[in-house]
Amino acid sequence: MQKRLLLGIILIFMLVLSGCGPKSKQATGLPQSRVVSDVYGRQIELPEKVQAVAAIGGAARILTYGGCADKLVGVTDMDKSNMSTMPYSVVNGEHFATLPSVGSGGSNDTCYIEKLVTLAPDVIFGLTDEETLKTVAEKTGIPTIGIYPTGMFDESFYSALRLIGEVLGTEEHCAEVIGYIKGCQADLDQRTEGIPDAEKPTVYTGAVSFRGAHGIEGTYGKYPPFTAIHAKNVVDETGKIGALLIDREKIMVWDPDIIFLNPTNMYLVNEDYAKNRTFYEGLTAVQNGRLYSQISYNYNWTNMEIAIADAYYAGKVIYPERFSDVDPIEKADEIFTVMLGQPFYEQLARDGSKFEKMTIGNEN
Repeated sequence: MQKRLLLGIILIFMLVLSGCGPKSKQATGLPQSRVVSDVYGRQIELPEKVQAVAAIGGAARILTYGGCADKLVGVTDMDKSNMSTMPYSVVNGEHFATLPSVGSGGSNDTCYIEKLVTLAPDVIFGLTDEETLKTVAEKTGIPTIGIYPTGMFDESFYSALRLIGEVLGTEEHCAEVIGYIKGCQADLDQRTEGIPDAEKPTVYTGAVSFRGAHGIEGTYGKYPPFTAIHAKNVVDETGKIGALLIDREKIMVWDPDIIFLNPTNMYLVNEDYAKNRTFYEGLTAVQNGRLYSQISYNYNWTNMEIAIADAYYAGKVIYPERFSDVDPIEKADEIFTVMLGQPFYEQLARDGSKFEKMTIGNEN
């Protein structure tokens, strides 16, 4: 009898303790949360399930690659411009047109704080600097996550996609995109590695856009599509990386075997040709008809899908025997389908950006 009484007292005591002890968020009905680390190493607490996202800076493009455009509830003015120079803005054109603007976009992006507060998304993704992210987080009280991909085959790009997949539940899609891009990287490398420099034609890319449009003098050191295929870029002799302006006289000294030009800026090249015919007609590439296009891929950050397609087209031109099985247009649409969800080359071509031979002095 006493043993039963003692056992009863113990059971009651345990029940009281369990009732007074701490409860999990799930048990109390409170929303679950988790913590992720962004590109700047910031620890961000966010809801367990994210259903609504706003994008500032150039983040909407990367979210599109990550298969998450449908979760966007706010984008920038630039994102809504529906221009083929930013393919993601076209494939999402109808959706983005219905969304409020949460920033101006572009290199001098201004975030619309009041609109973000009113919209109250679960998370804000920003392809922008750390200070801007901190300011937005402080003023809105909304978790802000920084991503900053710096190149088409750079680990920062893959990390951004992995983080997007983790936060928004599209891990499988992001893994497939990463696997495909890495496959392209390996394919381009394997096709062109081991070729002695002495056997490579020299190449130059001109009419590159950066901080505005430029003529033939606008170029790029360590131009990513060339680097991906081990091309012999004459500009690399300068030791500079990224976009820069080159004196016309230097181009004459280099006298590259092949010149690639951006179709968007051919009007500037043609205007300059009318004034400086002797310069152009003295170039070996012009004399031999070795002028080809490179579709501009830098507009409101980097359109990675176009950059990769450019690398395949450049490879086809520079090493035709190594790319004999590649149709650059078909390959471009394959890339666009994986990264954007649909083919896009025809749209680019309609707007004047094609993979083709170029002719200086004619309208293209």
